[in-house]
Amino acid sequence: MTIKPATPADTPLILEFIKAIASYEKLLHEVEATEEVLHQSLFGENANAKVIIAYEEEKPVGFALYFYNFSTFKGRKGLYLEDLFVYPQHRGKGYGKALLLHLAQQAQEENCGRMEWIVLDWNQSAIDFYHSLGAKAMDEWTVFRLTMPNK
Repeated sequence: MTIKPATPADTPLILEFIKAIASYEKLLHEVEATEEVLHQSLFGENANAKVIIAYEEEKPVGFALYFYNFSTFKGRKGLYLEDLFVYPQHRGKGYGKALLLHLAQQAQEENCGRMEWIVLDWNQSAIDFYHSLGAKAMDEWTVFRLTMPNK
């Protein structure tokens, strides 16, 4: 098992992962990302997110897409995990855990105040997995969203 940062050449693979997680979450119809948009957002001059990829030998089997936010209470940046996905046939082999632990270690090394993510409330296997790693559900918070039109 290897975890590597994504490179610009991985852009088509990243889009494939995004579509796979969207399909799993029954939200494929909401994917607007294109290779061009992802390339600019992840590797362009003003890149604002990063990706790491888990490999089984040389085969990509999972990914995590993350970015940094800021906690006013902590007074420090935080690492926000936007997506974590491992192909179904590779689940239960430690790839998801390795991706999360890799990011947790990175967050600690970068003096982040916290690491956060959200999970769909029906995804009990993911919720159980996160609890097994010591993550705490923030049940008293409600997620709000304003969706901006494309420019």
